[in-house]
Amino acid sequence: MIPDEQVRLTQLSNAAGCAAKIGPGTLAGILEGLPRFDDPALLVGIETSDDGAIYQINEDTALIQTLDFFPPMTDDPYVFGQVAAANALSDIYAMGGEPKVALNIVAWPNCVNPKFLAEILRGGADKVKEAGAVLAGGHSIQDDVPKYGLSVTGIVHPKRIFKNSGARAGDELILTKPLGTGIINTAVKAELASEEASCQVIQVMTSLNRRAKQILDRYEIHACTDVTGFGLAGHSLEMAKGSRVCLEIYGGSLPLQPEARAYARMGLVPEGAYRNRDYAGAQIETGNAPVWLQDIFFDPQTSGGLLISADKETAEQILKDFKQEGLETDWARIGRAVECPSAEDVPGKKWVILKEGEYRG
Repeated sequence: MIPDEQVRLTQLSNAAGCAAKIGPGTLAGILEGLPRFDDPALLVGIETSDDGAIYQINEDTALIQTLDFFPPMTDDPYVFGQVAAANALSDIYAMGGEPKVALNIVAWPNCVNPKFLAEILRGGADKVKEAGAVLAGGHSIQDDVPKYGLSVTGIVHPKRIFKNSGARAGDELILTKPLGTGIINTAVKAELASEEASCQVIQVMTSLNRRAKQILDRYEIHACTDVTGFGLAGHSLEMAKGSRVCLEIYGGSLPLQPEARAYARMGLVPEGAYRNRDYAGAQIETGNAPVWLQDIFFDPQTSGGLLISADKETAEQILKDFKQEGLETDWARIGRAVECPSAEDVPGKKWVILKEGEYRG
């Protein structure tokens, strides 16, 4: 048993949070060989890159099913539980739903006092309660690397589903949380992060996307996804390809967490960012963007914000509502959707363009 005073959860794993995800290239190869299921009630399934599966029950109700878990990105077990739960719940919000039932997913080493696990579960339970859902059990195994997350079931009206496809040329893009989570967590793990950066990243990761989703319910949006392990670059690419449009994202408009730029310049970049670049880089134009900005663009986010595509008028109203709700520090208008030069999906086609300067509309 590791003495309690020596327990550092982040040192029990080589990766942290969503940076521990299997690389998108490897994952795509695995999924290609899986069978497809033909059921008209399965509105969203494995064939898309959406945030969860959706199964229609009747004319008014569809179930959203998702799960997410990962190793610690903080040494505080209660905070880790909050972050992991917020991250899993986010998939429901990203598809326009309300979470209803959650189940714990736990892997725990026998050498660590189980009181730390109890704190993790308490953190997760508090986030589930904040989301207005209920926690109803779960499953646990013994593992040398601690891991925690949730399987979540939510509900949504079949005609109010948010998908990561559907963006239209002329739409504006909104991001609801600042970037840099993976980079700052890497700095925290290396004991190089400042107190301000460490506190801010926790605030970002533990914040639910619930309020943002409630604002979006008032409007007709064209596409939505949450930005997590594949980074803003990877999730933008999924939206662009699924929508058959190109996305222009302006580096000067990207909201950044405190000191993310400095840590990226120091090379404190998680391995997951390089996996994301290896997979998506050939389909993304980064131009003359500095290396540190590219690293943030590909940086895997844990419990990141929502990426929204809506027409210009709707986007402006959404931003006004965000400000009135006190969310003005969490959102940013970061770019737009445009017609692609070629409708064909050819090798080397650039679906996402990272541009210099600020987005002016």
